[in-house]
Amino acid sequence: MSFGVVEGDPAAGPEGLTVAEIEGHPFGEIRFTTARWALADVRLLSPILPSKVVCVGRNYAEHAAELGNDVPAEPLLFLKPSTSVIGPRDAIRLPAQSKQVEHEAELAVVIGPPGARRADRAAAAQAIFGYTCANDVTARDLQRSDGQWTRAKGFDSFCPLGPWISTGLDVGDVEVRCEVGRGADEPEVRQLGRTSDMVFDVPTLVSYISHVMTLLPGDVVLTGTPAGVSPIVDGDTVTVRVGGIGELSNPVVTLD
Repeated sequence: MSFGVVEGDPAAGPEGLTVAEIEGHPFGEIRFTTARWALADVRLLSPILPSKVVCVGRNYAEHAAELGNDVPAEPLLFLKPSTSVIGPRDAIRLPAQSKQVEHEAELAVVIGPPGARRADRAAAAQAIFGYTCANDVTARDLQRSDGQWTRAKGFDSFCPLGPWISTGLDVGDVEVRCEVGRGADEPEVRQLGRTSDMVFDVPTLVSYISHVMTLLPGDVVLTGTPAGVSPIVDGDTVTVRVGGIGELSNPVVTLD
C-alpha cells in the first residue's frame, strides 16, 4: 500500500493511465520510486485517510428546499467519523437500523500543510491541497428521527472518497453529478448541479471551519450536495462525478 501519482490524461479515459509510486505521503517534496503500474492493475483505496471529515449541510438552496429546510445564514457544520471512509468500488453497506439510505454527491476538499487555524479567505485557499469526489451517504429516516445527524451520517462505509486527489483545479463552476445504476440497465441521473450554485464557496467554508476547529493536513471538507437526493437499495451502483476530477463508483449491499 502506498501513495502514487496518476500519469496521463484522465479525461481521455483510464486506458493508458499509469500510477507512479512515491515515497511517503504526498504533502512534502514528491520523490518517485522506480515502481510504476498500469492503472488497471492497481486497486485504488481512498486517496486520503483524514483525521476528521467536516461536512456542510444545506449548501445548495434547491437541496435545502427539497427537504423542507431554509438556507442557513451561516455554514451548517457536522462531522463524519474517519471510520466511515471507504474508497472506489468498496461497498456501501446498508445498516439494519435504517429503512431509507440516500446518496449525496459532493465536491470534497482535501487540506494540505500546514493546515488551517483561524484562517482568512486567502490563507484558507492556500491551505487547500486538492479536491476529490465524495458521497455523503445518509440514513434519512434516522436523520429525521434523531434530531441530530451523528448516527445518520456516521455508519461505516458512509463516506466514499475518490478516485484520486486533483490538484491545481478551479472548482468555482464545475458539474456535480450522481448516477444510480442497476445491473445492465442504463444508469439514472439523480443529481445534477454546479458548484457555482453553492451558498458558501470553498474558501469561505474552509475559513469558517478553521475558526471553529483546526483543520489538519489530510482532513476533508464536504461542501454540500445538489438537489435530487433519493434512496439507494441493495444491488445498486452509485457513481459520483465531479468535473475535472473523475468518477467514484460504489456498489450497494445489505449489511448482514
